[in-house]
Amino acid sequence: MSKIWSAEYTAKKGDVSLYMYRKCDGAPDKGKPKPVLFLVHGSSFSGRSGFDLVVNGSNEYSLMDEFARRGYDVWTMDHEGYGRSDWRDGFRASIADGVEDLKAAMPVVEKETGLKSYYFYGQSSGALRLAGFAAASPSHCLRICLDAFVWTGEGAPTLIERRKKLDQWTGSWKRKVDPAFYQSIFNRDLPGTSEPAIPGALAAAEAPLCSEVPTGTYADMCSILPTVDPLDVICPTIILRGEHDGIATEEDLYAFFMRLPNTDKQFSIIEGQAHVSPLGLNRRRFWHVMDGFFRLPERHDPYLAEDQEKIQEKRRAGGRT
Repeated sequence: MSKIWSAEYTAKKGDVSLYMYRKCDGAPDKGKPKPVLFLVHGSSFSGRSGFDLVVNGSNEYSLMDEFARRGYDVWTMDHEGYGRSDWRDGFRASIADGVEDLKAAMPVVEKETGLKSYYFYGQSSGALRLAGFAAASPSHCLRICLDAFVWTGEGAPTLIERRKKLDQWTGSWKRKVDPAFYQSIFNRDLPGTSEPAIPGALAAAEAPLCSEVPTGTYADMCSILPTVDPLDVICPTIILRGEHDGIATEEDLYAFFMRLPNTDKQFSIIEGQAHVSPLGLNRRRFWHVMDGFFRLPERHDPYLAEDQEKIQEKRRAGGRT
């Protein structure tokens, strides 16, 4: 087994610098590029902390290392206001802003890999960012995984509670994060679905970087859902839901799933998981399902062109041109 190689990059969104991080099993060879997997973080912690976490001195929770070993060229970024990226005064970092961050990151990935289309994974509000990006930039998306996603938010226990503080999310552009907050993330759905050391490890990773994060995604998820129309997401898509995730109901997600125009799609419930799949005790089941969807063999039947036309027919029927 090769040594895991890593590198840091910077994307520019106007004058704003956005931190990017990359891992491969061995140094990448641009002449023989590996498939790119781009990971999109959620509302409360940065990309490197969440996707490359060291727990009790071990990297067994690193989603980046795991998928690097599986043969992917794995990238992530910190959205504006998070981790090692810039944060302008008053900037709330909405879901739409996150889409713009992803657009800014793509030229860096293309320059370094020579590839133009990638696999994507988005977690929680990162899944909302990713869905918006897939709608806006379909040519970049080979296949996408929306994990802990939410469409309308109807009936979602976590969002029902969070909406009670909507004035707080809209009245400020910052919110506090501390060890108690990280503990609450892993206890709110079903305690015992993650290792007890996870919140502390996450808090320790984030503490040198920030004590506050933007309020934009919280405000959006409480007030303006839906942020994306499934008819606009035309790439192959898998929706993953942890069995105990309180962000979205099965009914809400399945309604979104059924409206996706591309029939190359899957819906999977991961038993024994709560909201943060990469850091759950049953994360290996999540790895298996996502990797399987990305590695699905190409079709060889004669109806591919016909099915592509059906995608456009569905979109036209929904008012899309």
